[in-house]
Amino acid sequence: MFQSFEVTARPEQGPPRLTALRTELAREALDGFLVPRADAHQGEYVAARDQRLAWLTGFTGSAGFCAALRDVAGVFIDGRYRTQVKAQVAAIYSPVPWPEESLAAWLRKQLPKGGKVGFDPWLHAAGQIAATQAELDGSGIELVRCNNLVDRIWEDQPAPPANPVKVHPLQFAGERADQKIGRVAQSVAQAGRTAAVITLPDSIMWLLNIRGSDIPYNPVAHGFAILHADGQVTVFMAEQKLTGLDGQLGAQVVVRPPEAFLEAVEGLEGPVQVDMATVPQAVVDVLGDRAVDGGDPCALPKACKNASEIAGSAAAHLRDAGAVIETLSWLDAQPPGSVTETQVVTRLEENRRRDNALQDISFDTIAGTGPNGAIMHYRVTNETDSLLKDGHLLVLDSGGQYLDGTTDITRTIPIGTVGEDEKASFTRVLKGMIAMSMLRWPVGLAGRDIECVARTPLWLAGQDFNHGVGHGVGAYLSVHEGPQRLSRVSHVPLQPGMILSNEPGYYREGAFGIRLENLLVVEEAPALPGGDPERAMLCWRTLTYVPIDRRMIVVSMLSDAERDWLNAYHRDVAEKIRPRLSDAAQLWLDAATAPL
Repeated sequence: MFQSFEVTARPEQGPPRLTALRTELAREALDGFLVPRADAHQGEYVAARDQRLAWLTGFTGSAGFCAALRDVAGVFIDGRYRTQVKAQVAAIYSPVPWPEESLAAWLRKQLPKGGKVGFDPWLHAAGQIAATQAELDGSGIELVRCNNLVDRIWEDQPAPPANPVKVHPLQFAGERADQKIGRVAQSVAQAGRTAAVITLPDSIMWLLNIRGSDIPYNPVAHGFAILHADGQVTVFMAEQKLTGLDGQLGAQVVVRPPEAFLEAVEGLEGPVQVDMATVPQAVVDVLGDRAVDGGDPCALPKACKNASEIAGSAAAHLRDAGAVIETLSWLDAQPPGSVTETQVVTRLEENRRRDNALQDISFDTIAGTGPNGAIMHYRVTNETDSLLKDGHLLVLDSGGQYLDGTTDITRTIPIGTVGEDEKASFTRVLKGMIAMSMLRWPVGLAGRDIECVARTPLWLAGQDFNHGVGHGVGAYLSVHEGPQRLSRVSHVPLQPGMILSNEPGYYREGAFGIRLENLLVVEEAPALPGGDPERAMLCWRTLTYVPIDRRMIVVSMLSDAERDWLNAYHRDVAEKIRPRLSDAAQLWLDAATAPL
């Protein structure tokens, strides 16, 4: 299987490792050391070698960091992980609600007399360090560059990944690599920069039409790149990763070893474009005032999918829907109390594996029943595996990495007879999902401008959820892709071709969780009678086609428009997916998509 149910970190491992780290603090005359989740590429998902935060603390979430001081250690986590962290870290660690409480504010409280806090300049983005240093101004607290102290004490640290890359075919990419390089280089030149430093692996993969496997569930290879304004690209990647690609990268691409990257950066003449939100501090230290914050030049072109990428994603979603529906049909036939979370995950992966285009799953499948469903990014293990009991809700969040697209879908399923409170909350989540799906909005608006649409039904009932409404999704790339987001902090205007998730939810700690998720693509909205002819509008097209459980819906809470949308959606699901299903799943689908 792609997914493992092994326990990868334990709370009891944290205290002795923290003690060893504090020995190194004393040896280096430091008052603290910062341990991020991120690697040198600032990726959300990291290789085994870079799982320093989990190794030290036991916390396995995809975002966060630890500030380990001599007498206190804070684990900074956002709203998605405040339930999870309680179960994963020992009492010696103090969970800190972040970003509500910033690192600088916390350090000021813990080090009132000042002090030196070390950090690895390869693992922290320059923008993060600059913001923290500015907030620490006048405190007497100094951020000090140093070697990585966790690597020093991690005796069995895995080796760096060195998996080979492969060509991403033009039929799926939709544009030749040399064409991409040319237009992105032109944007760099037009901005008055001599070059751009690219450190995000998914940007390099997109730019060169290649894919890798250095990170589980993400088809990327670790490396760095310099894109010169004249259209030349220097890629810094281990030679063994590129074996067999002779002639595929093109004459304008030069490959050098990773060890040569910093020296090459140092030799650049300015101004050099970097993305301060992701570029390692070590790179900016070398560039000095030649570094200009212009963002990753590949990010926006990559986010705006071309026709081939959109068509591939749509096709992948139809095949993926068949696998999900086969699983839901099977699950409904099992009596409450007879199936466990891992059995659901295994069955779903088996159904996905029938598709020869499947390369991997797109993240660890979340199958949380009952109280586990309230853990937003719950990962089932052999030790936490739970029975799906009568009265439970099952949150099933999963996806696949196919050659032609990346999928991500969440459905919430009732097990046996569930309560009226759960049904009412589910219906509010559904109303928010429908409201976003039906939305039209003026060109120029960003995710922050419209994300409240999906929250409003919950707000009116005094409810909410502690994660964004949606994230960007790649084209056989990262399942979480920027810069587009449906989030209060997203300032990037939405544009045609962007693919995002629409996933409102509701979570009651210790009781149940609810989440519904479809993927949507931004399109130009057709004109409406009586509308302003000069006002360009955008809208969504749905990519995901899997039924939403009718048994959980309080129909009287839906408006006529909401009911009509759901009935039309289910009609489309039946039309598009039914021919792909087994006889048993077809019968299940007929009932699941019957009009309300």
